Amino acid sequence: MAERNAFSVYKGLQKPLVYKGFKGRYMYWAIGFVILGVFLGGVLGTMVNLVVGVVAMTATFGGGIYYTSQRQKNGLYDKTRSVGIFIHRTNLRGIRNVKSKNN
Repeated sequence: MAERNAFSVYKGLQKPLVYKGFKGRYMYWAIGFVILGVFLGGVLGTMVNLVVGVVAMTATFGGGIYYTSQRQKNGLYDKTRSVGIFIHRTNLRGIRNVKSKNN
């Protein structure tokens, strides 16, 4: 009789990663907006004024987190949904002509 593998293979939870209500790729978007806010606030704080830097940082935090939460409502795997009928024409004769010119 064949031996069974004593150790099962761990395949993960098969669910998106969730942190503070953000799922999957939107969690990374939120982290990106936080890092962008810190960077933008630091640059503007040193070049213009500390108050301008703090305002820019909070605006980037707030706006980015709001934008991310609104995008997440469309779903984790949202795709562009085009409305209409699309006809993709093929030009097989053109392909044949290109092959004959190259030879």
